[in-house]
Amino acid sequence: MRRDELYLADILEACDDIAEFVRGLEQETFVANKLVRSAVLQRLTVIGEAAGRVSDELKATHEEIEWGPIAAFRNRLVHGYFSVEWPIVWEAATQEVPALREQIVLILNEPDEEAPTSIG
Repeated sequence: MRRDELYLADILEACDDIAEFVRGLEQETFVANKLVRSAVLQRLTVIGEAAGRVSDELKATHEEIEWGPIAAFRNRLVHGYFSVEWPIVWEAATQEVPALREQIVLILNEPDEEAPTSIG
């Protein structure tokens, strides 16, 4: 799962960054702040890219995470940058990203089945 761990770590870092970027903001302030919008958008694309690259095995093991829609959201943000709906991005940043973060932490805290269980 090493490769997957790296992608999950990328997702976790991006979630934490988004939380930092929007902390203390209201939706109206977020929408009016081009710098914050751009930063959040970039980190959402990282989440989507990493979600699309985790192994099929991990996706099948953790079907509670909507891997496909997360990757599709990234594609909409990147390829439809001219028509981004900022209230939807706000909702993703403030509602969906924190929930995703919790799920990723749970996965990362699962015991590694490939690690030896005893020494000697």
